Amino acid sequence: MESTRKNNRQLFLDKEFLATLALAKEGVLHPVDKLMNSAEAKEVEHSGYYKGKPFPFPFIIAPAGEKNREVLTTSYKGEPLDFVVDGKIKGTIIVDEVFEVDKKKRIEQIFGTYDISNPETQMFLKRLGDIAVCGEYELQFDDIKNVKNKIADAKAQLGAKNVSAMMMNAKPFHRAHERVIRITLEKCDMLVIFLLKPYKQDALSYELRLKALQYFVDNYLPKNRVVIVPFENTYLFTSYKNAVLDAICASNLGCNKLVLGQHHSGIGAYYDKNEMKSILDHYEDLDIEVEIITEFVYCNECKTLVSTNTCPHGGHHHIKYHAESLLEILKAGMLPPAIFMRKDISALLLSELLKKRFENIGKIYDAIFPNSGLLESHDERDFYLELMRLHQTTSLT
Repeated sequence: MESTRKNNRQLFLDKEFLATLALAKEGVLHPVDKLMNSAEAKEVEHSGYYKGKPFPFPFIIAPAGEKNREVLTTSYKGEPLDFVVDGKIKGTIIVDEVFEVDKKKRIEQIFGTYDISNPETQMFLKRLGDIAVCGEYELQFDDIKNVKNKIADAKAQLGAKNVSAMMMNAKPFHRAHERVIRITLEKCDMLVIFLLKPYKQDALSYELRLKALQYFVDNYLPKNRVVIVPFENTYLFTSYKNAVLDAICASNLGCNKLVLGQHHSGIGAYYDKNEMKSILDHYEDLDIEVEIITEFVYCNECKTLVSTNTCPHGGHHHIKYHAESLLEILKAGMLPPAIFMRKDISALLLSELLKKRFENIGKIYDAIFPNSGLLESHDERDFYLELMRLHQTTSLT
């Protein structure tokens, strides 16, 4: 594909659009490997299939903004247009076709409803225009390629045949996550954890979530059998059918099994004759096995972590691993009990979330905790770790 870049007109995109285009370009959404034209988009809209394979909605881009609209409405077949992201040229598309997009219908395709009170819908509407473009394109975006290479290298090094995948927010990483990881790892040669990487500010940053998850993998699991990779959590995956997309992506990235929790968004889990079913059962030709794992809770009677499927005690005995609530506890500066999270994970997260919370943490540490009498340096993480050990001391309770 050639273009005389110096005189090209420009389309202004954000990094999320760029990452979405890269997913297709790198084969992660196969058989979708390009932007769909109007005829293909209509076919997918009506059938839910593309080239004989499941795909939940048309793969198109219709960037918002008056400048973009003006460029697209005056473009011609074969015209090269540059993709500009944050002031830099990041790719080029050769226009094949431009066509109108029904914004209301597009919202319904992705979210299942036209509910403009939904914050995700509002955010998507801001970036959605009413003119789509399709054509061959090239990108300067290596993140997806790097993920593919990392998984392929790890598989080759292990000689792994059975590779399972999990999509995870780990916001925050807790004991139920641990249990699902261990159960999954027992049944495969290698586990790929796709850690979701959002495109908006988050109370628990991707870097901190990765640090906590990597700490667990390095210290509590067999070496080299778990690979953590970033997954570009673009607007595509806000879809109410995102479990279908997760399965497509995991398969195309070299995994032959996808493990999902029953509360995974877009899964639509339900029971039929004591067997768990989901939206994925309507797509029998997905090229990957999908396993749905039931919810884990801590039972006050069983005194351990249990599946709600195997515990005979009622919900009034169950302590739930509700990630949003655990995050609120951490943000308030409180240490979650060890039933919820490992003490070293809690210490790691709190020390990063509330940096320099104490004026002189070393002085407080030495004043409270036992020491050898020698001058030692201690930081917030050491402090929280020792504090959690005291929380777990039962001699005076």
